[in-house]
Amino acid sequence: MPRKAMQELGFQACCLRCDAPDESGITRCSPCIQHHRNVREILASAPPDDPLYQLAKEIMAMAAEPHRYDHDEVHGRALLEQQRLAGALVGDRVKPSAEDIVAVFQQQRRKRQHNALQDIANQNPWKDQPMPAEQAQQMAKQTWELQGEEVKHYGARTVPSKPIQKVDRSERSGEDTTLTDRIHAAASTDENLDETAAEIFEELDFKQRQEKREELKSAMKEVKKLVDDDLEF
Repeated sequence: MPRKAMQELGFQACCLRCDAPDESGITRCSPCIQHHRNVREILASAPPDDPLYQLAKEIMAMAAEPHRYDHDEVHGRALLEQQRLAGALVGDRVKPSAEDIVAVFQQQRRKRQHNALQDIANQNPWKDQPMPAEQAQQMAKQTWELQGEEVKHYGARTVPSKPIQKVDRSERSGEDTTLTDRIHAAASTDENLDETAAEIFEELDFKQRQEKREELKSAMKEVKKLVDDDLEF
């Protein structure tokens, strides 16, 4: 079985191909773990734009999460073999019995399903009986008094000839694609990795997402250019 330290470093592939005995505390594992820790530290401190280190980080990411990259044309077969080796150590799954299945259904029935709209509606003090007529009239009166100024201008027409200022949507936080890609990259990183290794994989995932966005933008620009050329004719 892969050592926990090697799993956290992202190098469990080495343990799966190692011929050392599967015993805890053997001396052969210590220098190997230290060596791979040094490799991890070198990659973490490497220049981010260096092509050689970038390739090393990508291979490290593949070895750490082979199921995400086994479609790779170059390394796909090796990554599938790594998953086969890992699966051979798990052993056969025990098929659930009829009693186990019944217990699961009973547990699901006892579990309360949360409904946000229903939970909010249940906080209504008048859900069981309507509000008294006098109280409803008083509340309506107060509401109209508060909105009096807005009601005066309700239905006012706009001036068609007045120029409408273009909105800069790049300042909207909901459209911050960089932040979105950063969040998705962090969420997809294996939580079992140690902090430094997780940062490496997160940065790789983030760059890949950004590159895909740039490719999509470039393709959309080409399509728009073709459409505009057709319209001119």
